[in-house]
Amino acid sequence: MLCIILDLPEKKDEIGKEEGMGLKRTQMLVRERAYFEDKLKGRLSSLSGKGIKSPQAAKDTLVRKWQANIRALNKRLRVIADNEKRTAEIAKIKADRAAAPQKEQEGGKGEKPKKTPEEGKGKKAKAETKAAPPKAPEGDKSRKTTGSPEEDKATKKKKGEGTKE
Repeated sequence: MLCIILDLPEKKDEIGKEEGMGLKRTQMLVRERAYFEDKLKGRLSSLSGKGIKSPQAAKDTLVRKWQANIRALNKRLRVIADNEKRTAEIAKIKADRAAAPQKEQEGGKGEKPKKTPEEGKGKKAKAETKAAPPKAPEGDKSRKTTGSPEEDKATKKKKGEGTKE
């Protein structure tokens, strides 16, 4: 018999919350960067002990690998810092909006300027193409479709009157 025990949160509000997850991620990345920096320093010191100078040490595969890892971790940490800064700015903007009086927000609703379509846009060109009359098929060149359907009916009646006489 297989028994699965789930560690569910006691409160429903705790589901889906990741408190401090960003902080844990940052701390992990900082520790990982320190680890790679330590490895790099150790390798560089061992290479210098062997008599290999810095230009050749930079070509060492382990040195290059650890330097690449450090660059990647620095990039990730920079992105996390940018996201935290943006989140703080958004929170500040939301707080300012919430603190603003309601009258200012209501007054602005009816005064929105209407957007005028600029010339040269695709919408205007599409409207013109729809207004153009449809082309007649090649086999039916005698019939012209320049008028409206009401005018077509009137011309048919006139033709019919002329043939009856």
